[in-house]
Amino acid sequence: MEKLNLTSINHELERGAGPRRFSYGDLASATSNFSKERKLGEGGFGEVYRGYLSDSGFLVAVKKISRDSKQGRKEYMTEVKVISMLRHRNLVQLIGWCHDRGEFLLVYEFMPNGSLDSHLFGRKPSLSWPVRHRISLGLASALLYLHEEGDQCVIHRDIKSSNIMLDSGFNVKLGDFGLARLMDHELGLQTTGLAGTLGYLAPEYVITGRASKESDVYSFGGRKGVDPVSKKSRLSLVEWVWELYGDGNLMMGVDERLQMDVDDVQIQTLMVVGLWCSHPNHSARPSIRQVIQVLNSEAPLPNLPGKMPVPLYEAGTPQSVSSSDVLVSNTMTSSIQDGR
Repeated sequence: MEKLNLTSINHELERGAGPRRFSYGDLASATSNFSKERKLGEGGFGEVYRGYLSDSGFLVAVKKISRDSKQGRKEYMTEVKVISMLRHRNLVQLIGWCHDRGEFLLVYEFMPNGSLDSHLFGRKPSLSWPVRHRISLGLASALLYLHEEGDQCVIHRDIKSSNIMLDSGFNVKLGDFGLARLMDHELGLQTTGLAGTLGYLAPEYVITGRASKESDVYSFGGRKGVDPVSKKSRLSLVEWVWELYGDGNLMMGVDERLQMDVDDVQIQTLMVVGLWCSHPNHSARPSIRQVIQVLNSEAPLPNLPGKMPVPLYEAGTPQSVSSSDVLVSNTMTSSIQDGR
């Protein structure tokens, strides 16, 4: 395992006015000794608990990294170094951190409405169209900050509905920066190795392992993606919506739970922007700034081809791949992830 430079992390964080250092005892007390009743969820890298900080009166979410997860500890270091530098209304705030008694823990602001994933695919109530539209704009605002407004560009690399959190007013808070990478603004690509969640990965990223702002935009445009069309066949969500777009029937792709609670112009605009972001060719995708301009009716809708294009790659990478490879990031089930 890559050795974590704990002394360096301590020095960097404690000299700033950012996240607070907690003792293990502080967080054990806040979570009733990490009791089952306080558990909010778990993944391959650890468990998350609801906590209460008695000194400040704040509810928090405490992520406890599994002792057996080498990748989890590596991502812990990335998370504390990256997110402690960031301040934006649509990013989950890292309140504090702890590495004590051989344990690694992260403390975040508590999100009472959970993840977007839990509302779209879980048992929580469905979200109204105005809320969904606001969520899209909030997430785009977070990405604009990461990609263009900081001293360095931040490539998130794991944008998905389970990492999009909702506060008490259903405002977006993008979280989980364990896979994030910092990059100078003038650089377009960074070779990072493949990471993230299948179902949201851009085709060129799957092939080359090079992360970019365009691969983040692709993830923004997608969602976990298998819709059963029949018992015998499965169709990628993006491919299906692109067919509806080509046939002039986009409204057939609207979530049935919305019923009449939609603005037809807004929803078709968002669906076209989603296809634009999910374009197989990274050079044909918009910047996140262009996305915001279109969603705010400050720029016209793009004129996309009637059929979903086949991706083309630059010199040194495959010039063509099979249709199943092209659609890998949209046809793999959401349970197929990178070891999580």
